[in-house]
Amino acid sequence: MSASNHDKIILANEASEALGRRIAQCMDMTFTRVQKKFFTDGEIYHAFPEDIAGRDVIIVGATHNDESHLELIDLIDGCHYYRARTVNVVIPFLGYSTMEQAKPDSNEIPKGITRTRQIFRARPDFVAFIDLHSEAVLHAHRGDVQTLHINTTNLIVQKIRELQLSNFVLVSPDYGRSKWVARLAGQLNAPHTAADKDRYAMDKTMVHQVASVVKDKLVIICDDMIRTGGSIVQTAQRCREAGARDTILFATHLVLAGQSRQKFKEHGIGRIIGADTYPGVESDELLDIFSVAPLVANTLIRHLGAVGK
Repeated sequence: MSASNHDKIILANEASEALGRRIAQCMDMTFTRVQKKFFTDGEIYHAFPEDIAGRDVIIVGATHNDESHLELIDLIDGCHYYRARTVNVVIPFLGYSTMEQAKPDSNEIPKGITRTRQIFRARPDFVAFIDLHSEAVLHAHRGDVQTLHINTTNLIVQKIRELQLSNFVLVSPDYGRSKWVARLAGQLNAPHTAADKDRYAMDKTMVHQVASVVKDKLVIICDDMIRTGGSIVQTAQRCREAGARDTILFATHLVLAGQSRQKFKEHGIGRIIGADTYPGVESDELLDIFSVAPLVANTLIRHLGAVGK
């Protein structure tokens, strides 16, 4: 650890420990593993293995399930209990992020907002999110938390360039992501289009058609996340029907819930590119994973440098 990092400490909830270690390495810091034990009755013991009083603490924590969400809040509150100088949180994947608003007269709880408020109420000084589904959650506090949306566009452009592909087109699986995909296409000097998608149930979508610009081209279907893969598989099918020669899937957050991997195999999708934001995702015969650690590290170095002035 460099001398300038002596007053900083980086740790993570259990789910994001691997990414936390990568970020620490990029920052020339030693990763600190939180002590964790389980009691017979299900209660969980946490302890910081060293003194954090007066130090700038960085917590990396995805909130993809209830346990990880609560563990992140416990760590934030623990930092205040032991008088950390600042508490700086990086949330690589925000659970419930697609539920940022309630439909009229539905009486449903917009958990994207309410869960994020729970994090903000724990009083972190700074919270950074990576490739949010909606930026509405950035403002779910009373103005007392500094928030930042870390965009991975440049990393994605770099990754696609490294693949040295030719004659390709970018496709958005719906019009909601089309502006983002258009920006990617602009940086890559490539054509782009969007699929015509309707949602008719909580986890059900239907993709109707894709423009003929995909004919005879390699299609890269880009989205912020792949959950069950239903709509993105349909988009790939429509692209092939429109004459595409092959399809690659690209998404930051690879949730891949249920039987999604089997679904991709059955529909001839052999390559999915994504980031290491969702816990447990690693490169294999299907997945090609790049790390957001350098981007997050640079963001934290700039932020903590400003805090120290």
